[in-house]
Amino acid sequence: MENKRIDKYQIDLDDVKLDVEVTSVGKELRYYMIFPVFEEPTNALMSMLRDRLALEADLSIVELTDIKLIHTLRNKFSKKISKWITQDIPGIDNETRANMVVLILNECLGLGNIEFLLKDPFLEEIVINSSKEPIRVYHKKHAWLATNITIESDETIQNYAKAIARAVGREISLSSPLLDAHLPNGDRINAVLAPLSDKGSSMTIRMFAREPWTFTPFINNKTITPGILALVWFMIQYEMNILISGGTGSGKTSLLNVLMPFIQPNHRIISIEDTRELQLPEFLYWYPMQTRSPNPEGEGKITMSDLLINSLRMRPDRIVLGEIRRGEDAEILFEAMHTGHSVYATLHADNSYQTIRRLTNPPLNVPPSMVEAIHLNIVMYRDRTRGVRRVFQVSEVIPGETVGGDVSLKANVLYKWKPRKDNIVRASEDIRLFQELSIHTGLSKPEMLEDIEKKKQIINWVVKNGVRTIEDMGKIMRAYYLDAEDVYAVVEKNQNPEKILGQDGSP
Repeated sequence: MENKRIDKYQIDLDDVKLDVEVTSVGKELRYYMIFPVFEEPTNALMSMLRDRLALEADLSIVELTDIKLIHTLRNKFSKKISKWITQDIPGIDNETRANMVVLILNECLGLGNIEFLLKDPFLEEIVINSSKEPIRVYHKKHAWLATNITIESDETIQNYAKAIARAVGREISLSSPLLDAHLPNGDRINAVLAPLSDKGSSMTIRMFAREPWTFTPFINNKTITPGILALVWFMIQYEMNILISGGTGSGKTSLLNVLMPFIQPNHRIISIEDTRELQLPEFLYWYPMQTRSPNPEGEGKITMSDLLINSLRMRPDRIVLGEIRRGEDAEILFEAMHTGHSVYATLHADNSYQTIRRLTNPPLNVPPSMVEAIHLNIVMYRDRTRGVRRVFQVSEVIPGETVGGDVSLKANVLYKWKPRKDNIVRASEDIRLFQELSIHTGLSKPEMLEDIEKKKQIINWVVKNGVRTIEDMGKIMRAYYLDAEDVYAVVEKNQNPEKILGQDGSP
């Protein structure tokens, strides 16, 4: 059976570059990482050096439970291992020595060859099903792929899971065989120890973007249109409530991150998440909070509801909730909307109609009169076949039929994605949206549409000039809120963004 290479690129870990190839084997795609090959004496030396490092460094000490110190430890021991190798193999070339050092460090201070997978920017999930199967990955371009990497034993998987648990102050053991935790870098780890499965122990790592998303790649990738983004920007400026729905991995939190720089720099933002996925520009007046799991003794748990209640005492202008999961969270959140706070949140739901059903039925059970506080619902969709994410629907919540004296709600879809042509089109005219906006802004509809069109021009200018970092986006937004006309003037003349960025955001 002939193998055909479909894709090839390099990854970099501590200046060691490895080739990655995606190859078709018959009708199946596979992921190959090309590791350096050493002769048997070199392998024996590396094994000896691993033992020597473990003995000399005492790698069971508390430093390994502090993720922030891992980088420092790698630098420290990298020099030491390099010196040992040079002493044992005089004349060794720099590339071979560097490869040996990184492989030894990965085994002693990390997760072995999984460390290389964690450096692949195209991967979203890494799944260890058991030591009897190859590791599988979810690739942004090629979906699920079996790799050429395996874990040597079930005991190794358990050791990795226990090391991660210790690093985040959790515990996983035979008496407590499940772990669901987040690392400081945002990656989520789920582990299951045998004998819960007769296949053995398992680990799943969900990787999050190392650089925060901004709207430039969202528009270049056709995830959202400049027109819809300009409308949402206008709504955020005037403190309307927005709910982002979608399935797992559809891009809900990524879109939320894209929208946050549109908030005025003098507004106090409180965000509440299970883990820090949001990364906002420095210019924003932002205070992030995270929930906390109980310690091994079952104490110290801090829930979203705890943080939501506390946030209302912090005088926020904007409240951002990572995800609505429980009825108690929803009740507090919608109460915040009705007391004048501008709220942004995400929810698991596949379309606008399901969003309303989820909110108004168990377990959330939000009264329809409170759900009406949502001014806009954006639904995200992930097309796994094409490997794309799209804004699937943009809807307003409007009153429906009266049933038993109670007013039901329905979604009026304003924009929707057409899969066949892969474009987002207007679906219907608004019924409530611009009436609400007029109350908040004091502007007529033509005046609002003119403002939205100007925002669209700014968005197109930003995208055309390739502005994509979160801090640069923040500088442009800060300049806009300090003096919008100055920004419009730069855009209309199609001047270089450095006209604004070079002034550190000040017009």
